[in-house]
Parts: sequence; structure tokens; C-alpha cells
Amino acid sequence: MPADLRVSSELQACRELMRGGSKSFFAASLLLPQRVRAPATALYAFCRVADDAVDLSGDPHAAMAELRTRLDGVYAGTPAPIAADRALACTVHRYGVPRVLLDALLEGFLWDADGRRYDTIADVEAYGARVAGTVGAAMALIMGVRSPQALARACELGVAMQFTNIARDVGEDARNGRLYLPRGWLVEAGLDVDAWLQNPVHCPPVAQTVRRLLRAADELYERSEHGIAALPRDCRPAIRAARLVYAEIGKRLERDGLDSVNRRVVVPARRKAALMARAASAAFNTPGRAYISMPPLPAIQYLVDASVAAPGPTVPHRPPQRSFDERIGWVIELMERQAARRGI
Repeated sequence: MPADLRVSSELQACRELMRGGSKSFFAASLLLPQRVRAPATALYAFCRVADDAVDLSGDPHAAMAELRTRLDGVYAGTPAPIAADRALACTVHRYGVPRVLLDALLEGFLWDADGRRYDTIADVEAYGARVAGTVGAAMALIMGVRSPQALARACELGVAMQFTNIARDVGEDARNGRLYLPRGWLVEAGLDVDAWLQNPVHCPPVAQTVRRLLRAADELYERSEHGIAALPRDCRPAIRAARLVYAEIGKRLERDGLDSVNRRVVVPARRKAALMARAASAAFNTPGRAYISMPPLPAIQYLVDASVAAPGPTVPHRPPQRSFDERIGWVIELMERQAARRGI
């Protein structure tokens, strides 16, 4: 198969993984310019493949060893004959994504498999830095952002999104024997954590802790606005759309009484489309710089340092094939058609 067709086939396989995974991420990615969408898809596909490999394995440590061997091949330029690995190899070499980020990501997946205990918010931040902050840093590098301040905000946006995921999935996680809410906060609220894990129910201490975590997420979302302003103009709408959609999950959770034990909040397609339209302002508005110079969360400092020290991209940025107005109109029309078919 010719090289250009092989790359196209591999990216299509990665795109299908994204489509079947995070619907919020997939929807926001449609606003990315093509030069960024393809490597972002490759990055996300490997994240999904690696997460599943560890989470679904009977021996997570053996699965992790295999994944690290695969990363050896990716960074040596000899990836395994797997679509996600080949696409990732192209991405990390072209855009200078340091291995520290992917090793940290895999470490976070292993923490999941090992049932790691999170006693403090700092513990949860450390987890969020690995499973989501790493992706934020890698995405920033793919977009051509190299400043430590902007990279810090990108990592923090990833952590904020992970906080939202944790707040939304409390019941599902607990029924699988996992708890990501800070245990110390739950104890402060009066909960017997170990007893609750035996019978997870919605209750005031859990609701109080979920609200507290959403407040921490909101602070990081606010910081992220100042990092979004540092992105290339044609990348801002997609990242702000992702930020708005994830923040909307928290708002809907609060409107539903903070009960993420008995139900899982989703953002309807029409609301996503509206938020994506609102994200258009990110291409033109530049917020103040009050947060841009703030020191990063301690948990992400090493990710920022590694990203700043990474080599620059080996390919120049190309202008997008479509104007922003064309992209936003196409995405909203697509989402409205899907909503109409599903009766949403």
C-alpha cells in the first residue's frame, strides 16, 4: 500500500476510535483546523488503546510492560504494525512531544488498575495531571505553543476536565470499587468512606464533596481562558468549545442536585452545538493576563518543564483548508441533523 494511503487508513482507524469514545472531545475536535485535527486524533487514539489495554487486562502490569515496549518502538521510529502506534510515531516526531508525557499518561492508567487511594486534593491533582494534563500539554505542542505559561494553562485545563469526569462518574466508579473524590473531604463532610463504598448511595456528604470538586474545576477552567488566548487563532474555538462543554456537565450536575451516584449527566447535542457556536468568540476575544503568569499547579510542573525542553516541530504549520465560519457552520448543521434524527 502506498505510504499516503497507509497513513490515511491509519488516521481513519484512529478517527473511529475517537468517534466511539468521548463524544464531547470528538465534537470539539471537528472545529480544529485539519493540520491539528489529524495529529490530535492520533494522540487520542493511542490514549484510548492504552487505557483499554490496561483496564481490560487480567494482568495490568504485564499490559503496561507491553505498552512501554510499544512506546520504545514509537520513539525509536519503528512502531508496531498497529494503526494507533504508527500514527502516534508520526505525531510525536513531527511535533516534538516528549516521552515524559506519554510515560506519565501510562502511569495514570496503572494507578487506575491498582486502585490507588486518593486522600487529598493534591493526590487527585496528581492523578489528573497524568491522565489528562499530559494530553493538554501534548495538544498545546501540536498546536505550536511552547511558552511555559500557556503550557501550564493547557495542563490545568486537562486537570479541570478530569475533575469534571470524576464528579460526574461517582456512582459508576464506586460500583467498580474505585473512588477519586478526596477521601479527606468526604471524612470532613461526615462520611464513613469504607462503609459507603460497600453501598454507594447519594447523600449530603457526597453531594457536598462533588460540589467542592466542581468549584476547584471552575477555578481551573477560568485560568484556562488565558491559555486559550495564547493559542493560534484558528485553534481557539475548538479548545474553548471543549472547555465550555465540560464546564456545562458540572452545571447540569448541580441543577440535578449533585446526584452522580444514581445517574450520569450528559449534555444534549443541541446544547453542545450552541456552546460550540459560542466558542466562536474565542477566535477574537483576548482576556486579561491575570492568570497567565501564575505558577502552575505543583502536580503539573514536571510536565511543563519537559514540554518546554522538548524540540520544536519538524513540519511548518499550514493554513487551514476551511475558514472558521465555514467550519462552525458545517459542525452546527451536522449536529442539528443528528439531533433531529434522534429526536433530541
